[in-house]
Amino acid sequence: MQMLMPEPQIFVERTLAIIKPDVAHKEEEIEDIILRSGFMILQKRKLQLSPEQCSNFYADQYGKMFFPNLTAYMSSGPIVAMTLARYRAVSYWKELLGPSNSTSAKKTHPHSLRAIYGTDDLRNGLHGSRSISTAEREIRFMFPEVIMEPIPTGQRARDYLNLYVKPTLLAGLTALCKEKPADPMVWLADWLILHNPNKPRLQHHGTEKKHQ
Repeated sequence: MQMLMPEPQIFVERTLAIIKPDVAHKEEEIEDIILRSGFMILQKRKLQLSPEQCSNFYADQYGKMFFPNLTAYMSSGPIVAMTLARYRAVSYWKELLGPSNSTSAKKTHPHSLRAIYGTDDLRNGLHGSRSISTAEREIRFMFPEVIMEPIPTGQRARDYLNLYVKPTLLAGLTALCKEKPADPMVWLADWLILHNPNKPRLQHHGTEKKHQ
């Protein structure tokens, strides 16, 4: 009896990452870890928040004892905000960060980012969104000019691939098999650029009339 393999599905999430003021100088080092951990950095900006902006960003923490210290700390210097993307981005980024208390992280998760870059519960080095809905709100806060279009998943992703990707890719692979080039990947990349159905068409009618 032949086993039916499940169709591959595409699930991509976005999450917000913040390198906090006291470790902002480690930006390149941390970015390298992020990229090697399978994330894409979709957006990045370096900025300094005012205490009022910090209060708005951490509005869900308002009223807690540490809130004044948190807003003072987060507005004390430049931060680096990044939108990260990958499969299960929210949970994978939280796992890479480790426990929010860096002192505990050093004992239980010594290889986590907060164990490496943080010093205590407040100054824990980095921030990560708690959930997908929180990530959407936080990304809009840090990158207000970015349009957050929903990424297709499940059947919508398969429909998108069938409509916009597979016809051109199939034609390219067929041409590749006929050509049998020495470097098939480079050849296919060049072919896809040349035969991109969404490539803009240049209009030369005005130029032709001038030369007639």
